[in-house]
Amino acid sequence: MIEVLNKLLSLNTENEVVEFKEAKNQYNKDKLGRYFSALGNEANLKEKEHAWLLFGIKNDKTVVGTRINDSQINEYKAEMANHTSPKLSFVDVHKVTYQGLDVLMLEIPAAPQGTPISWKGHRYGRDGESLGGLNDFELKKIQLQIPKTDWSAQIIEQASLKDLSTEAIKVARKQFAEKNPKLKGEISNWDDAKFLNKAKVCINGKITTTAILLLGKPESEHFLSPGTAKISWILKDRDNIEKDYEHFSCPLLLEVENVKLKIRNLKYRYIKDGTLFPDEVDQYDPYIIREALNNCVAHQDYSLGGKINVVEHEDGKLTFVNSGTFIPESIEKVIEADAPETNYRNPFLANAMVNLNMIDTIGSGIKKMFVIQKNKYFPLPDYDFSNEKIKVQITGKVVDVNYARKLAELKELSLQEIMLLDKVAKNKPITNEDVRFLKLKKLIEGRKPNYHVSSSIANVTGEKADYIKQRGIDDTYCQKIILDYLSKFNQGRKSDFEQILLDKLPDVLDIEQKKNKVKNNLQTLRKQGKIFPDGKVWKMSKPK
Repeated sequence: MIEVLNKLLSLNTENEVVEFKEAKNQYNKDKLGRYFSALGNEANLKEKEHAWLLFGIKNDKTVVGTRINDSQINEYKAEMANHTSPKLSFVDVHKVTYQGLDVLMLEIPAAPQGTPISWKGHRYGRDGESLGGLNDFELKKIQLQIPKTDWSAQIIEQASLKDLSTEAIKVARKQFAEKNPKLKGEISNWDDAKFLNKAKVCINGKITTTAILLLGKPESEHFLSPGTAKISWILKDRDNIEKDYEHFSCPLLLEVENVKLKIRNLKYRYIKDGTLFPDEVDQYDPYIIREALNNCVAHQDYSLGGKINVVEHEDGKLTFVNSGTFIPESIEKVIEADAPETNYRNPFLANAMVNLNMIDTIGSGIKKMFVIQKNKYFPLPDYDFSNEKIKVQITGKVVDVNYARKLAELKELSLQEIMLLDKVAKNKPITNEDVRFLKLKKLIEGRKPNYHVSSSIANVTGEKADYIKQRGIDDTYCQKIILDYLSKFNQGRKSDFEQILLDKLPDVLDIEQKKNKVKNNLQTLRKQGKIFPDGKVWKMSKPK
């Protein structure tokens, strides 16, 4: 360690993976956590195994020594483990005597492939010697990494066939036969070990994490630590208060079916209007439930130690959440792609689930979910990739029957166009490029950020009144009302004009934006010389 220390001291300056701190008696735990996150992330980006934080050395490399003791070190270790995600701590803390003084060398692990280290929910990085937030480019660079080791293919030496569920293996045989009808005659002659090898659930007769996850007995889950094999179903009422819940564990091959059975998939009855709508449909298409749930199992980042949550809301929404980043970057990329994703977080697990007829890897699953929702006139699936989680929300109802019916009749709209309009309808941000595209096609109107569906769509949907309400009166008419008021009453306060105009302005504006619009129109008329302020009231200007 003295040799390592000499090498670090020989550096011209501190860099992204080395930091010197005086820390004579103690060091702030929160600041330590930020450096832990930053140095670990930078070590990943620099393809280093670890980074170094050295206590007892000033920035100018002067060795001053530290009196931080073992008890304090243990507190630092515990603090790192409790507040980092994924949960990590120091590889080691080396105490060396250098020039007769004690120096602590804190060895920080590089962030795992594909998973940046966060401290109390924030990801940190370094720019030279400066500490700050991990920039977007570096964040994406880490998130798009594929782990060098496949967690799902790890061999569990302590486990054996006795740790697997016989019932789960029986169902696995049946589903493998459905997937491989040509082998149906042979499968019955295979013993369990051979079958599991053929299905690529085990490797050379040895039990893998995938085998425990999909086929393991409930008491075998401990083999997966720090990963877990948990799915929680939660029922919430319209006020978002929990009404019921149940937890499920190994074997997930069987338990995903039990989770699906917990979901109260009620019938949705349309308001009858001609013959376009069916009388009733399932709130949630069985394919969507299956696809979303199995995708959570296949693509969860098990190294984070999280569980899968399925939240059913009584107001007609179903949410699936799993841990990890979304490798394809965006839903738009998945929808537009003509080929399946080439990289998977858990390739061994994904392949096993394909063989057991749980998922496919042709890349069409998510797109099919969107098409199903579109064809039912329901809102499109909502995806959220924040906080190292993948969240998809499925809405099981029509938000506006007439709008949905007529919009669905516009067959010339592509799925990509409908996805953009869906964002506009939900008041979600869209890029400047998307705005230009939609405006060129005359599909939206308005100014950033208050875009709304254009009149061409509104006319087709029979929602002209709703369109006018969305658009509101324009500035010219707004100013005319102000002038008419002053012409009749000689003077008026700003509050008088607000009382007249606020409910006539676009619904897409909030109350403060509406008030600003009134103020702006008053100032426009003032600049034009048509009105002038007299104390707290406005009056008409006399003609020159």
